[in-house]
Amino acid sequence: MIGTINALLHPRHTLKQWVVRRFGSYESKLRYDAIQRPNYGYCLYNAAKLAKALGYPRMSAIEFGVAGGNGLVSLEKHAETISTLVEIEIEIYGFDTGEGLPKPIDYRDLPYHWKEGFYKMDRQALESRLRKAKLVLGDVADTLGTFFDKYRPAPIGAISFDLDFYSSTKSALAVFRGKSQFLLPRVFCYFDDTIGVEVEAYNDFTGQRLAIHEFNLENDAIKLGFPYCLLNGRISSPWRNQIWVAHLFKHPDYNTFVSDATQQLPIGAAE
Repeated sequence: MIGTINALLHPRHTLKQWVVRRFGSYESKLRYDAIQRPNYGYCLYNAAKLAKALGYPRMSAIEFGVAGGNGLVSLEKHAETISTLVEIEIEIYGFDTGEGLPKPIDYRDLPYHWKEGFYKMDRQALESRLRKAKLVLGDVADTLGTFFDKYRPAPIGAISFDLDFYSSTKSALAVFRGKSQFLLPRVFCYFDDTIGVEVEAYNDFTGQRLAIHEFNLENDAIKLGFPYCLLNGRISSPWRNQIWVAHLFKHPDYNTFVSDATQQLPIGAAE
C-alpha cells in the first residue's frame, strides 16, 4: 500500500509504472520506463534478439563515456536479464579516459557547456562494483585503434555514446569500420547528448549531431539513421529520439532473413 501511495505521489512514477515494475515483463518495463535506463535495455535487448536470430552465440555491448560508472553497472544488470531471456552470452566494454573530459578542441565541442576535467573516474571504486564489464582506458582515438586485436570482442550490437564532445564522438564512430566479424549488421545506438535543454542548445552543426552527420557523409556503406519503428506509439519517452541504428550494408549477414517466416496470408484473407 505504501509503495502504491509513493508511486502516485512521485511525479515521475505513475501507478501503471509501479504495477509494471512489480509485475510486468522485461519488455513492458522498457516500454513504460519502469526500469533503470530503459534506453540501454532497449538497445541491448533488440541487439541480442538480432544476434540470436542470426545464430550468434555471443555478442558485445559498449559504453563510450563511463565517468562514475552508473551507466556501466546498469548495462551489466540489463545484460544479466537479457542473457537469460534470449539465451545468449553478452560481453560488455566501457571506454573512458579515466581522467575526465579532455580539453575541448574548438566550438564544436561546446566549451560553453563542457569543461576539461568533468566526470573524472574513481577507477578503484568502480571496478569494485563491476561484475563482468571490462574497462578500456585512454583516449578513444588511441584505444579503439587496438581494441579489436587486443580484446577480440564478440560481435558488437549495442552502443551507448556518452563522450559529450564532437571530437571524441567522431573518434568513437570509427568502431563501425571494424571488421565485420566484430559487428552485427545493424547496431542499436544511444546518443546521450543530442537533445538536452536550452543551455546546451544542441544543433546539427556542433556536438554529437555534427559527428553523426559527418560520419554519414563520409561513409557510403555504413549509415546511422533513426529507426522509425519508434514512432509507432509503443514507446513515447523522450529517449526514443536519441536512438540511432547503424546499418552496415556490406556486412555478410546484412541481407540474412531474420523476420517472421510465416507472413504469407491465405488467399482471400484480409490483410
